Amino acid sequence: MLDDMPAWARWYAEGVDPHFTPEATTVNRQFEMFTQAFADRPALDYNDHVLTYAAFRTECARLANALRARGIGPGDVVALYLPNTLFHPLFFFATLLTGATVTHLSPLDALRELEHKIHDSGARMIVALSFAPFGPRVVELLDTGALSEAVLCDDALFGGPAGAIPDDPRVTSWPALIEGAGTELSVHDAAPGDRALLQYTGGTTGLPKAAVLTHATLAAAVQIYEYAWLNDPDRLEGAASLTVSPFFHIMGLTSILMTRLKTGTSIVIHQRFDANRVVDDIERKRIVSTGGVPTMWIAIANMPGIETRDLSSLRSIGSGGAPMPVEIVRKIKALTGLDMRGGWGMTETGAAGTSIPASHAWEKRASIGIPLPGVALEIVDVDDPTRVLPVGETGEMRIKSPAVMTHYHDNPEETARSFVDGWFLTGDIGHFDEDGFLYLVDRKKDLILSGGYNVYPQAIEQAIHAHPDVAEVMVIGVPDDYRGESARAYVVLKPGAAEFDLAALRVFLDDRLGRHEMPQGLEFTTSLPRTPVGKYSRKMLRDQVLKAPDGA
Repeated sequence: MLDDMPAWARWYAEGVDPHFTPEATTVNRQFEMFTQAFADRPALDYNDHVLTYAAFRTECARLANALRARGIGPGDVVALYLPNTLFHPLFFFATLLTGATVTHLSPLDALRELEHKIHDSGARMIVALSFAPFGPRVVELLDTGALSEAVLCDDALFGGPAGAIPDDPRVTSWPALIEGAGTELSVHDAAPGDRALLQYTGGTTGLPKAAVLTHATLAAAVQIYEYAWLNDPDRLEGAASLTVSPFFHIMGLTSILMTRLKTGTSIVIHQRFDANRVVDDIERKRIVSTGGVPTMWIAIANMPGIETRDLSSLRSIGSGGAPMPVEIVRKIKALTGLDMRGGWGMTETGAAGTSIPASHAWEKRASIGIPLPGVALEIVDVDDPTRVLPVGETGEMRIKSPAVMTHYHDNPEETARSFVDGWFLTGDIGHFDEDGFLYLVDRKKDLILSGGYNVYPQAIEQAIHAHPDVAEVMVIGVPDDYRGESARAYVVLKPGAAEFDLAALRVFLDDRLGRHEMPQGLEFTTSLPRTPVGKYSRKMLRDQVLKAPDGA
C-alpha cells in the first residue's frame, strides 16, 4: 500500500487519507446540513451586523422564495455584481436553492467586459449594491439593453455605504423584492452534475471565458478543504475567521465562504482591505485565522506601530494568489509567532489545488505546498503535455480532481486545448522536490525569452524584494532588439528611501541572480497595478507599458 502513496502523503495531518474521494453531492444539500447543524452559532459578521446560521437559513429561504416569485428557477442565470457584503452570501445560496445558476461580475470590470459576461452567460437578472460604481453602472447596462431586470440593494442596511435607488420600473429594491415572501425553506433538488456557477477568468482572445462549475465540483472543493484542514483551530466552536478576500473570486468563495460555513466557523467580513481596520478587528474580535494576498501582508508588516498591537489570538495565517516575499514572511512570523501558510489554486480547479502543511510552513516557505487530499498533480513537458517529467525538472503543472471544472462555457476549442487525457493543463510552470513539495516558477504566459534563455520574473522579483529600500516590485518582459525580450523591474520604494540606479541594483543582485536573469531596465513608480482581488497584475502593467509612446 505504501508503494502507491505519493511522496507528499507523509506530510498530511494524522488521519488524512491521500486517496480521499469527496462525496458526489450538491451545494444545496451542504447548505441544508450546515445551517441546521450549527443553528445557534454566529455565521456572518459584517460591520457588527451578525447573522446566526439559523437566521442565515431563514433569510436565504425568504430570498429564494422571492426570486421564485420573479420567475427565477432552473435554467436561469443570476449575475451578482457585489463586493463583500451580507447580500453576497444571501443571493449566492438563495439563487442555487431555486435551481438557477450564479455568475459573478467584478467591480473593476469595464462596461465592455460586463456586457460580454452578461451576454455570454445569458444572465436574466443582475443584483448589485446601489452605491457607485455599482448602481450607476447597472442603470447604464439597462439602458444599453444588456439586460432588462435588476435588483439594487442599499448596503447602508448593514452599515455599509449608502446609495440612492432610482425610481425606475426596471429596478427593484431589496425591501420590495422580499416583501411578502415566506420563510419556509424550499430547496430545488439539484443533481450533482447540474450547473451551479459560471466563473469568469482571463481569455486568450482578450475577453473573459467562463469556467463551468457544477454543484458536484463546488461541493467537492469544499469537502477537499474541509478534509485537509481537519485539525485547523478555526473549526472550534466560537472561533472567528476574518476575510477581506472577495467572494466574487473563486478563492474567497470556496476556500473561505463555503468551507468556513460548512465547518461552522464565524466569518468576519470586510468589504475592502484596510490594514488598520483588519488589525483592529483581530484585537477586538479575537480573530483565530485570517488570510489574503501578499499585498495585504506587506501593508500590515509596514504599518507604523504594528509591533505594539495584540495579534495573540491568531492561530493560523495564510497567503495566496501570488508569491510572498521572504522578507515579509520573516517579519510577519516575528510579529505573530506563526508561520505563513500558502497554497495554490485556480478558477478552473474550484480553487482547490495545494496547501503548505503547518509542520513545514517555515522550512518549505518558498513552495506552494503539497497537493490537497483528493487532488492529483503532475509536471509535464511544456511542448508535450503527455510526457510526465521526473522530480526536480521544471515543466507545466497539470491537475486532476473532482473539483476541476467540467468545461469552458460555449468554448469547445479552449476546452479541447486545456484538457489532455483527462488532466487540466494549468499554464503554470513549476517543479517538485524530493519531499513532494511543489514550487511555482511562473506563469507560462509570463515567461521572458531573453537571448535564448527562459527567464522567470518571479525569481527576479524575489531577489529585488530583498533590497532594504524596496517595498514592492514587479518584473515584466519588454521588447529588446538584441535579446528579443529583456527583464524590466518596476519598483515602489519604502517611505523615505532614495532612488538608486540600475547599476547599483545589479551590484546588489550579483550573488542572487544569474547573468541571464539580470534586469536590463529599472523604473520607479508610486503604485503597481492590481487585479480586483489585490493580486499584482503583470498583464495590466505590460499593457500600460507597451501602450505608452516610449513603452519599449
